[in-house]
Amino acid sequence: MPVTALRLLLVLGFAIAFAQPARAQLLAPLPPVMEPGGNPLTPAKAVLGKILFWDQQLSTDNTIACGTCHAPAAGGMDPVLATHPGADGVFGNADDVNGSLGVARRDAEGAPIADASFGFDVQVTGRAAPNFFGGLWAPELFWDGRAGDAFLDPVTGAVAVATGGALESQSLGPILSDVEMAKEERTWDEVVAKLEFVPPLALATDWPADVVAAIAAGPSYPDLFAAAFGDPEVTPVRIAFALASYERTLVADQTPFDAFVAGDATALTSAEFRGLQFFIGADCGVCHAAPTFPDDSFRTLGVRDPSEDDGRQSVTGSAADRGAFKVPTLRNVGLKPSFMHTGEFTTLDQVVTFYQPGNQDPENLDPLMPVPVPGPLRADLIAFLDGALTDPRVAAETDVFSRPTPAPEPGLSVGLIACGIALAGAARRRTRAGR
Repeated sequence: MPVTALRLLLVLGFAIAFAQPARAQLLAPLPPVMEPGGNPLTPAKAVLGKILFWDQQLSTDNTIACGTCHAPAAGGMDPVLATHPGADGVFGNADDVNGSLGVARRDAEGAPIADASFGFDVQVTGRAAPNFFGGLWAPELFWDGRAGDAFLDPVTGAVAVATGGALESQSLGPILSDVEMAKEERTWDEVVAKLEFVPPLALATDWPADVVAAIAAGPSYPDLFAAAFGDPEVTPVRIAFALASYERTLVADQTPFDAFVAGDATALTSAEFRGLQFFIGADCGVCHAAPTFPDDSFRTLGVRDPSEDDGRQSVTGSAADRGAFKVPTLRNVGLKPSFMHTGEFTTLDQVVTFYQPGNQDPENLDPLMPVPVPGPLRADLIAFLDGALTDPRVAAETDVFSRPTPAPEPGLSVGLIACGIALAGAARRRTRAGR
């Protein structure tokens, strides 16, 4: 039997042998992205969302766009992290976190004020921004799942999307966050007034062709909203609808794994194929269920002591959710510069090492943890994750993943630079070793 045909039969055999739903779906192609009622996907809405997503003017101080923390070439996450002092507010010890950069603190009038941790420097969030490509099929978003399935108008409280609206729910949170994008007490009236006034993407360069065409046809945000919604009114709900529509076009389905599932038995290297076999047989595929590669659950991996961040429990109130965080997609994981909600690992090898026995905090640990990887298969598993799940269009930021080039962002003082990743990780490991 030819080797290529044997590969397909082996994979099918594994999927049948391990009959859990996550594994039984291994050879299924990606499902279509569902459009929620009330927000059908249209090209005009999607390109408006793309413009909004990459416009730094959506922030109070014109420094941060949604795309700042969610770059395609970084696997949909933040390419640069910096140190947050953690729950104790003290830099340089084991509970430090490597989070995404936000804005310098400003009061309700927009005047700069000193922050207790960061002074007049840009603030750092308490978690690393997750891979936003994993949100296309998810019923809840953010690491703790606080952006739910139903999307409510943030002004009136009316239901704008009854179900399937997690992307809409998530999209508006950062815009009013006085750490991520806003001054203190920013209102939606202020956001709307600004968008009615500023030229779209005025601070960015290298506009992609679809953006160039849209702005040529409608050079103001009211023009773009009229093209997308039929009239020029700018509202928070319409902002959310546009942003979510853009994200629903970002389907990274041209990976070697997708080609393999479609019948190209040569799409994976020998190492990637062996890694796939291990992935199917181990518990990896339970939480990272193919073909999307998260199962949309929240798990306690033991990355940190739950007292540092209670995760999902802050949303549900359930003690069982203490320290649980959303399982991220593995698609394009090979492009990510850091891993986990704490951002403390910087290579896939470090992640695989963490999953080995003895490396987890034991409190409230998920029963699937740890996940031992035999030494001879370690490199194969990493090869599968690194190469087989990467869409080359995402890596190159081409096709639907093209983007403008934002204006340079303000620099950080030396004390906040992402070298804290290694320092915080080392401190955490020393603390655990002393138990």
